Amino acid sequence: MAVRKGGRARHRPQRSCVVCRRKQDKRSLTRIVKRSEGLLIDPGGKAEGRGAYLCQQSACWEGAANGTALARALSVKLGEADRRRLLLGKPET
Repeated sequence: MAVRKGGRARHRPQRSCVVCRRKQDKRSLTRIVKRSEGLLIDPGGKAEGRGAYLCQQSACWEGAANGTALARALSVKLGEADRRRLLLGKPET
């Protein structure tokens, strides 16, 4: 962790991957946002809308596309276009 002038460690926001449930620094996860036109992959984490986080493991992205964890977290039914978008946007690990 980065250290401030006063010697205290700087706060780093933690989030958990909706598939594997592991907690990590917010910046190391990718935010998926629910929009009226479908899902948006938001690598910057600043887009408006209900969001959920995925870690960088390919298995988690595949699980999000094929399972129910992401759909449940975003309160949405994933369409075929959303599933394709997730599989195309997954990191190469």
